[in-house]
Amino acid sequence: MLLRVRGLRKSFGAVAALRHADLDIREGEVVALLGDNGAGKSTFVRLLSGAGRPDAGTFLFGGTAVPLNRYTVRKARDMGIETVHQDRCLCEGQSLWRNMFVGRHLRTRFGFIDINAEREATRVMLGEWLGLGGAGLDPDADVRVLSGGERQALAIGRAMYFGARLVILDEPTTALSLKEVGRVLAFIRTLRERGRSVLLVSHHVHQAYDVADRFVFMDKGRTVGEVGRGDTSPADLTERLLTLAEGKEARWA
Repeated sequence: MLLRVRGLRKSFGAVAALRHADLDIREGEVVALLGDNGAGKSTFVRLLSGAGRPDAGTFLFGGTAVPLNRYTVRKARDMGIETVHQDRCLCEGQSLWRNMFVGRHLRTRFGFIDINAEREATRVMLGEWLGLGGAGLDPDADVRVLSGGERQALAIGRAMYFGARLVILDEPTTALSLKEVGRVLAFIRTLRERGRSVLLVSHHVHQAYDVADRFVFMDKGRTVGEVGRGDTSPADLTERLLTLAEGKEARWA
């Protein structure tokens, strides 16, 4: 098991944002995290990415216990967890290669940033790994010239380049065209083919169904059930979400 989380909790003052969250993810598996607004998905992602610290719970990655009191974004990246947030954390006025390596530059033997190596690595990642063409193939192009789908591709490619074992995608298709959505879903399949695991947070049931192997549901700060792809359908997933939204108990068998 690549990731095993048990009993994660997080409160902000008197507000319990996460009451009890469990999650398992295997190597090379795509898991979709589903739930209504306010279910606790965003808080869960923040804790898994190292951007926040839980109040309680246990967290194992690759079979090794993670000390949550010292868990940070840097520690998550060092372990092999990369998170692509909704805003993608890209600098629009900077080149693709600078965005690719920001905070983690390649260095020459003299300690200087190896610009040529970073440009070439960016070109290979965009062209050979992700199949982008046009402006998206030029490492010196500014991020502002890219479409929403190409920006998402750059953020996902960055996670792939740095050897992430688990890529967390937080609403990766928000505000994208149908063509760009298809491309992002193809990138998720590529991650799985390369043996990477993916946690996909999405409001779009049909998109999640297209790529996920398993679906985990959250409600009111808790993980309340899961279902495998072979045991469900988009209509069934939608019905389960509506049942939770109405305050009823969903069936999981």
